[in-house]
Amino acid sequence: MRQTETIFVGVVALLVTIGGPVVLGLTGAIRDRRSRGSVTLDASPRDWRLTINSALLYCFAFNLVFFIQELFLVVPKALTPGLRPTLFHNNHHWEGANPLASLFQGTGALAILLTAGAFAVWLTRFPPRSTTLRLFVIWMTFHGFFQSLPQVVVGAILPQNDVGMAMDFLRFTPAAKASAALVALAAIVILAIWLIPPLLELAQHSEDLDSVVRRTRFVSRVATIPALAAIPLIILFRVPGTIDQVVIVPVAVTVIGISWIQAVAWRVTTARIGHASPARSIRYPCVAVVALFLVFQLILRPGINFF
Repeated sequence: MRQTETIFVGVVALLVTIGGPVVLGLTGAIRDRRSRGSVTLDASPRDWRLTINSALLYCFAFNLVFFIQELFLVVPKALTPGLRPTLFHNNHHWEGANPLASLFQGTGALAILLTAGAFAVWLTRFPPRSTTLRLFVIWMTFHGFFQSLPQVVVGAILPQNDVGMAMDFLRFTPAAKASAALVALAAIVILAIWLIPPLLELAQHSEDLDSVVRRTRFVSRVATIPALAAIPLIILFRVPGTIDQVVIVPVAVTVIGISWIQAVAWRVTTARIGHASPARSIRYPCVAVVALFLVFQLILRPGINFF
């Protein structure tokens, strides 16, 4: 990609991922301050089981989506003559050479993008009544999109990125790379906003959403705080490894996606209350997280050879 397109895409990416949420968040904060005087903030009891469930399921969904990505990076290579891939808990590598290896560096992002699409259909057409299951579907949708779409943007700028290697194999022109990056950035914004109503619908009391203050705080309780709390758990899944493998990926995904959800939550008023049952227990999310952690650390961490 030529320097002009690289700079343009980089500037737009910064404006979308940082500038947009900051501006909208500040606007919401101003509206928040103006409306506080007429709002009683403790209108309904806070059920922190919802926050804990959300944090555990955020962690579980992140790692499950990452596993799907790495699996679909490895399997095509395993079926390609001359390539001998190995799957790990936070990465994969391969031995041997084949020109198709560069193309198959894009199959992981494609797989989780399709996974996100499938869960988005589930969330739209058949939203689960259970809060726990609905949170799982929401976070699988979130991570499928927000682990794949940023890779398109990075790939348009950095040829050595997984998606960048696939773009070069497919002979993307600089204009095509820039266009793909801009479409991905637009999708990031649209999808973040689209996920806000399903999160708001987890509220059990209409008072939770009847003002700018309460909508903002409810989204913070069901999405932002859980996502931030889940990062240390996600890091535990991924150690040991380099800082980009262990820390940068989960932090970047969270910052890009959650910042938009939190910044725009105050503007969304279309959610329907009472369409999900209250969160009753953290037992099942805990079991799921522990089971997946054991798989990552006991089975995937030593490496699985696909040859």
